[in-house]
Parts: sequence; structure tokens; C-alpha cells
Amino acid sequence: MQNAKAVELQQLETFQQKYEGDALQKAMRHALNKNAISAIANVETAYPKNKFHFSIDIPTMKVANQQASGRCWLFAGLNVLREIVAKKCHMEQFELSQNYAAFYDKFEKINYFLESVIDLKDRPTDDRTLNWVLKTGVQDGGQWDMLVSVIKKYGVVPQSAMDETYQSSHTRDMNGLINTKLRQYACKIQKMYQEGKTDAEIHVAKDEMLETMYGFLCTCFGVPPKTFNFEYVDDKKNYHVEKNMTPQSFYEKYVGNVLDDYVSIINAPTKDKPFHEVFTVKYLGNVVGGTPIRYLNLEINEFKQAVLAQLKEGEIVWFGSDCGKFSNRETGVWDDQAFDYETAFGMDFEMTKEEMLDYGHSAMNHAMVITGVNLDNDAPTKWKIENSWGEGAGNKGYFLMSDSWFDRFVYQAVVNKKYLKDEWIQKLEGDPIELNPWDPMGSLAD
Repeated sequence: MQNAKAVELQQLETFQQKYEGDALQKAMRHALNKNAISAIANVETAYPKNKFHFSIDIPTMKVANQQASGRCWLFAGLNVLREIVAKKCHMEQFELSQNYAAFYDKFEKINYFLESVIDLKDRPTDDRTLNWVLKTGVQDGGQWDMLVSVIKKYGVVPQSAMDETYQSSHTRDMNGLINTKLRQYACKIQKMYQEGKTDAEIHVAKDEMLETMYGFLCTCFGVPPKTFNFEYVDDKKNYHVEKNMTPQSFYEKYVGNVLDDYVSIINAPTKDKPFHEVFTVKYLGNVVGGTPIRYLNLEINEFKQAVLAQLKEGEIVWFGSDCGKFSNRETGVWDDQAFDYETAFGMDFEMTKEEMLDYGHSAMNHAMVITGVNLDNDAPTKWKIENSWGEGAGNKGYFLMSDSWFDRFVYQAVVNKKYLKDEWIQKLEGDPIELNPWDPMGSLAD
């Protein structure tokens, strides 16, 4: 900043005089003294077109509630799978255990963190990659492929087999303690390397760390079941029980081997990510040796057509978006045309999707499930969303996004491979292009 220019006091005088002559800004200042910005910028004419009516509306069960945790990606994935179980068993309401999946996700992330530190043990702490690993630590958030890795290794169980605890649904304090220990362990690993300890000796120490953290997780989440009885009542009020099931046998019988049929597609219109190429992200994952993170980058119309094809077949879609933009949690509507900040402030706030990604303004931060869409001459106008914020938010927990909001703020979806072109599938089977850990496509949904 050798040639940086400081603010001059005369500038402030000029700015204030000009501001005082702006009647619109004066009126806005008075209005904002007692009102939220979003309320002042609200466009009332946008709401008639955002009614909860859809030409394709797939019936789903009542919404789940992730409470004060960042497990939306996990809830969304299990919400997709629970529909399969409920259909097979003719149940009106059912949930898979989010706590069970979260336990093993957290434990595997701890191991992934420690292995990442061991891999980077010869680097200084201000090395950008090691610094990213240390700062990121272990979070609640995740990606579709991370859920696949956990389920393939550990199976799934009904919520009745491992219910929520206070810590599983209120994770901030627990995560803080986990990351304190992990950074302490990272310090120990680097000191062992500097003292000339072998990799074998370091891994012995790592196993002791894992044992400690496993016990901590059991204290917070409860002990994951090895076997359980699956009891339920079907929609005809008939009682059923299957005894001594394991998480793996339950998954195989009631969900089935379906996960390999699905892939992640993204819409990232940035110059460093050519369309129809496949990408992964360095040091992003949970299960070492599990399903790698892979994204197929598609143009927005190709992306939407794959999502629409799956909805038309009566199957809901896991997706990730930036839920913080142009949102109304009370009405349950995401619509970029429902707020007019430009007129309210006399300022241009427009950025393209490419610019928002490149300059850190937007990235995926929340995962949900698309359960419906309204089509006008086969063109989508609005989309129905199953969220995981409980029935008190939105329309009994369901939300709506306008099609223009979809274009701007939806970044990822998971679709069956049968809705993609053969040449795209071949790309997915090849070696992906590696992105840096801090790339916006490495963001976690929480």
C-alpha cells in the first residue's frame, strides 16, 4: 500500500453536502430507523406469482428439523432415502437417524483432519494449504459424496434406533471442543515430525487420539447401535417388527444399493471451470478411502433439464444453493425479484453468477430437496423445496424458489446418471481436475 491514498476531510464535507440534498436518501434514513432493510425493499407485486401451487408436486412426508446444527446436507440426503423406505413399508411418516450418520461423519472427519495434518507435517503453519486445514477444522457441513461414503461404510438406521441428543442438534460448543483438541493434536504431530519420529510412531499417536475422540463423541451423541429391532406401523395400522437388524442389513433391505446410480452436477460458470469437465477438491472429504468428491459442471439449462427429468419421473432431488440471498423465512420464498434494493438506495448491486463466485460474494451454503416444480409450456417458473428447519419456518417447513433465483443461486444437484449424456458419464469415470481447498466449489452445506 505504498501509493495508497488516504481519505481527505474535504471529501467528507463534499459527500455530506451532496447527501443532505438527496431527498430519497433522507426518506430512506427515516424509514430504516425503525424497519429492516429487507422490509423496505420488499416488492409486494412479486408475491402473487409465488403461491404454493405446482404442476408437478411429489408427495413427501412432513419436514425434519436440524435445529441448531449445520447438518442440512445430511438431513436432505436422508430425506431422499427415507422416501424409499417409507414406500416399501407403506408408512405415512418416517425418519432415518440423522444422529447415527452424523456420529460417523464427525468421527471420520476427525481422522481425515489428522491424516491431512500428517500429510502436510513438513510445512510451516502459515503454508496456505495447512493453514486452511487448521482453520477449517471439523465442521457440521458436508457434501453429497460425503454422505455416500458414510452410508456405504456404516449403513443407516431408523431414528428410533439412535434418536437425537441435545449435543447432536446443538453442535456449536461440541465443535469448539473438538477443534481445540484437533489443533492441539496437530501441534503434537508437527513436533513429533520435527523431533525425527517415524511415520509409524506418528500413526500410533494418531490412533490414541482417535480413541480419545471416539469416546468424546459417544458421550455427546450416544453409542451407535450395532444391532436393533425395526418396529413400525404401516398405513393400514398393522404392526411390524424385524429383530436383530444391523445398520448394513437395514440399508441393503429397505434402501437398496442405489447410491452408485447418482452423481453430483454443478453450475459454476467461471473461466477456470470449463463446462462438461469433472472436478474434485483437494483435502475435502470425510472417509479416507471413501467415495471421492466429484462434480460434473453443466451449463444452467443442461443442469435444469437433468433436474426436471428426475422430477417428471416422480423422484425428488437433493440440491445445494446460497440460501442467504433474497430470502423471506416467514413466507418461505426465495425470489430475487421480490426485493428492490437498487431503487431503495439508488445503487447498482448487480453481479453475475461468475463474478459472485470469483469475488467471494456467493457459494453453496445450504442443502435441501426439490419436491416439485411449476411448468408453463414446459418451462419452469417456480420450484417447491423441502427444507430441514422444522414446520415453523416457511409453509409448514416447505419453501419456494423462483426460477430466476434458481439460475443465480443454485450451484449443485444430485441426479440419476440415466438423465445425463453418455459422454458426460464417461467424463465422470475419468480423472477429475483438482481444485484448491479454498475454491468456492469446496464450500460445505450446513
